Amino acid sequence: MTRALLLGFSPHGKAAQTFKLARALLRDLVPHATVTERDYGGQALPPLTREYANALTTAGGLSGKATALSEQLIVELEACDLLILCTPVHNFTVPAALKAWIDHVVRIQRSFTVNAQLAKVGLLEDRRTFVLVSSGNARKGHEPDFLTPYMTAILATVGIESVDFVYLPAMVRGEEAVNRALEQAHRQLSLTISSGL
Repeated sequence: MTRALLLGFSPHGKAAQTFKLARALLRDLVPHATVTERDYGGQALPPLTREYANALTTAGGLSGKATALSEQLIVELEACDLLILCTPVHNFTVPAALKAWIDHVVRIQRSFTVNAQLAKVGLLEDRRTFVLVSSGNARKGHEPDFLTPYMTAILATVGIESVDFVYLPAMVRGEEAVNRALEQAHRQLSLTISSGL
């Protein structure tokens, strides 16, 4: 049985178009999946603390209270075989809510390590991952996109490389534009998920 982890990072919470689209696709294409949902856009994760930073450089500190939330999030990620991240673009890149999740999950000697050549090597198993990205701009490629390369690199850092990006542009350009973007994204996801699950 598929174990899906659906994470939302929009300030609109579970009302975000990407989150609703992800729910619909899970219901239609993997109806028997066990789904865990988290709304980190509406209920943001706390930022990393000084205690967390100190724990990373203290013998035995990685298993203490300072890293407990990080451990919880990594364990939840490890338990899924389908990951769906629903995020808006904020100022050409990821929103603060998504960055907070990344900061907790990307942890040295837990989700990645460093080899003899000082390159980061992921410690998590690869899993099918979809990043659903909403934006107000109607034309992808006509403004800087730091989100896509950053998310590709950061997921690969922990070992996740089977990543598909699905874009929902023009989310602030009226109902017709929104419906057109949703239909296109639904088609893309239907084909991709049907062929890979």
